[in-house]
Amino acid sequence: MALRAFAGGRLFGHVHGSGPPTILALHGWGRTGADFDAVLAGADAVALDLPGFGTSPAPTAPTGAHGYADLILDVLNEFERPPLVVGHSFGGRVAVALEAEVPGSFSAMVLTGVPLLRRQGGAGPSLGYRLIRALHRSGLISDRHMEREKRKRGSADYRAVVGVMRDVLVTVVNESYEFELTELDLPVSLVWGAEDHDVPLWIPERAKQLLGDRASLHVVAGAGHLIPTTHPEALRSTIEALQ
Repeated sequence: MALRAFAGGRLFGHVHGSGPPTILALHGWGRTGADFDAVLAGADAVALDLPGFGTSPAPTAPTGAHGYADLILDVLNEFERPPLVVGHSFGGRVAVALEAEVPGSFSAMVLTGVPLLRRQGGAGPSLGYRLIRALHRSGLISDRHMEREKRKRGSADYRAVVGVMRDVLVTVVNESYEFELTELDLPVSLVWGAEDHDVPLWIPERAKQLLGDRASLHVVAGAGHLIPTTHPEALRSTIEALQ
């Protein structure tokens, strides 16, 4: 496995095997292409570091999954034919957006732990936090105070990033892909951890309904959200069945 530049140095990826690549792997939020080392052992594949993660520089402006799809589109020129794509979590969002935007980009899709549908009915910001935001907009609370409040109330992912990547995170967590799923016309295998509490099973079950006969769902007993690193064999066997 070797690290290589793509798209004129705008992206970097982990190259597996010695032949022409046939698999593209896209990692989750806060992760890198190295998550797929065990999954892709012995395969001819590219596991990207998505923009803003690992060795790839961050995007220059906030964007969502479709913006990320545009950022990685040039990497497809490295493949002699449309690759099979493996997407974990955030990477799966990008894969779905790219295939919906440019049909035929991929030959098949393996998705695991992908927040394809937005959770509904969650509680909004508390009255106290809404008041703090209003005071900040009025100039009565400093930027530093406001940042402390955001970090205190935000998720671990939110607290771990700053600048443009925080804006990217805010964008993507509010996205949902019902329309994109109905646009897909390729085999889609959903490989999910039975104990994935970050992206629970109702999400792939509903996604499978939207995809219809194009999709299959395989639930991995005892697995959580990080299947590429904890249960690589589940993904590897799925990939082999689709090739």
